[in-house]
Amino acid sequence: MTKHDESRRAFLVGTVAGAGAVAGGAGLVQQAQAQTQGQPIAAAPEHAHAAATGFGVFFNSDDAATIAAFTERLMPGAPGKPGARDAGVLNYIDLALAGAYADLQDFYRRGLAALDAYCSATYKQSFMQLAAARQDEVITAMVEGKAAGFTWPTSQQFFNTLRTHTMEGMFADPVYGGNKDFAGWRLVGFPGAQPIFSQADMESDQQFTRLPMTGLQAQARRS
Repeated sequence: MTKHDESRRAFLVGTVAGAGAVAGGAGLVQQAQAQTQGQPIAAAPEHAHAAATGFGVFFNSDDAATIAAFTERLMPGAPGKPGARDAGVLNYIDLALAGAYADLQDFYRRGLAALDAYCSATYKQSFMQLAAARQDEVITAMVEGKAAGFTWPTSQQFFNTLRTHTMEGMFADPVYGGNKDFAGWRLVGFPGAQPIFSQADMESDQQFTRLPMTGLQAQARRS
């Protein structure tokens, strides 16, 4: 992982902690939903993304590969530090666009088409074929509004939405299809839904690490 990747990861993780989303468990998702005018995702978690075939419930294989590569640049993985791929962010976005975020399907289609056209015109390759450094150049151009060919959504709008959904997929409850194996929660030290907190747990100022961590899905099965 480069220093650039480490800086980006630190910024995103710091944003989660600073927003108080970890403590509430759902605060980040609610904040992002307000930005995208979405509703809590109700897609069933058993519809896991078919990574082996490259097809999901909304994305085709090419779009899935592009989203997987893009989100990994936003939240890159490293040894001992899960990234977007590890957390199943692609699966989360795929399920969301087939469910509660269905109103954003055309937004994504147009954004992905513009991204592909820009990369083809600029580098003669698709985004997923570019080296990581070149992918970062593309993302920087999008953020700065210098990526030609975007109309609606603009490059900034598409980037901001993808960043928001990457954060949701990293840190929302796994019941929504992301945060695989509690990768995001483990990254920021959020304990999940623990059946019992001891007095010592409540009084400690140390990061909580006891296992197991359980989410909404597991709690629903117990009730």
